[in-house]
Amino acid sequence: MSASPGVAGTARLISMERAARLTAVVTHEGDWYVARALEVEVTSQGASVEESLANLREALELYFEDQPFPATAADGPIVAPLDIRLSA
Repeated sequence: MSASPGVAGTARLISMERAARLTAVVTHEGDWYVARALEVEVTSQGASVEESLANLREALELYFEDQPFPATAADGPIVAPLDIRLSA
C-alpha cells in the first residue's frame, strides 16, 4: 500500500521550485513580436508583446529542465544604447 503525499508532501514539492529573473528584449518584426532572453540564446514570438513574453517564459522553463542556470551578475546585464557610424 503506497502512501499519498497529502498536504505536507505537496508543500514540500512546491517549496523545491525556485524562481529566477532574466532579461528579455522584445522587438517588432513584421507581424510578430520577438522576445529574446539576453543571458541565454532562447527566443520566442507572439502576436503581442504579452504573448511573446509568455511564450518566452515557457520556452525558458523548458530550456532549463536540461540546462544549468547561467552564472550572471546579481544585478543582471547592463542594457545600453549604442550609436554607430554607417557608411553611405
